[in-house]
Amino acid sequence: MRMKAIAAAVLVAGMGVSTVFAAGEGTHDARVAMMKKIGGATGSLASIAKGEKPYDAEAVKTALATISETAKAFPDQFKPGTENASADSEASPKIWENMDDFKARAQKLSSDADALVAQLPADAAGVGAGLKTLGASCGGCHQNYRVKKD
Repeated sequence: MRMKAIAAAVLVAGMGVSTVFAAGEGTHDARVAMMKKIGGATGSLASIAKGEKPYDAEAVKTALATISETAKAFPDQFKPGTENASADSEASPKIWENMDDFKARAQKLSSDADALVAQLPADAAGVGAGLKTLGASCGGCHQNYRVKKD
C-alpha cells in the first residue's frame, strides 16, 4: 500500500512538471499550472494535518519538495514583456515593479519548505504547524502580488 502511495505521488508530481512545460514557459497557463501544483501539494499536507489521511513521512517529504522546487522556479515565469499574458491573469503589475521582492518571497517559501524537510514533522500536528509557516509565506505574496478576480 505504501509503495502505491509513493508511486502515485511521484506520478502526480511528474504530471505537474509536464503540464508546466506543455503550457509554455512564461505563459498564463504555465503560471496557473505551477500554482495548482503548489496548491495540490499544500492540499495533501492539509489532508494529513486534518486527519483525513494518515500521516505518511514520504508523502509529506514529496509535498514539501514539490512546494520548494516549484516556488524556486515560479519567478522565472514572470519575464519582462509577459505582464499582459492573459486578461484572466491574477498577477498584479506590482510583480514586475518589485521583482526583487517577488523573487525573495518565492525563495522564502522554498526555504520554509526545505526547513520543514530538514526537520520533518513527525505527526499530523507537526504538519499542521508547518502549514502555518508555509501559509504565511503564500499569503504574504498573494496579498501583495495577486489581483483577485471575481
